Amino acid sequence: MSTNPPVLPTARLKLRIQPHTESALVRCSGRLTADIAAEFKQEVRALIPQTKRIVLDLSEVAFMDSSGLGAIIGVYVTAKKSDCELQLINLSQKIRELLGMTNLLSVFESCGQYGTRMP
Repeated sequence: MSTNPPVLPTARLKLRIQPHTESALVRCSGRLTADIAAEFKQEVRALIPQTKRIVLDLSEVAFMDSSGLGAIIGVYVTAKKSDCELQLINLSQKIRELLGMTNLLSVFESCGQYGTRMP
């Protein structure tokens, strides 16, 4: 009998994009990690020329590593340069703590408070 825990499949990040008149809502679910970070950045950055506001709903993000955080910051910088606002909503406590440890929580504080829901 093996003493190793069973290997659980990792949920690949899925993005559901809902375009609105002046904004786009991107519902993220799964894990935002190194293996998907570049693809995430590419897909979200593609929305920037078409909108003035991108809202990332992270309510279903089960895990985010430093590469995932870097991807979000990369999108934030690109959006800022293009006069596009990037907002994070529905942050789990773990994601709030990650942003807090890296002193980035204040960048997204206005819309990312724990428990805040998008209408």
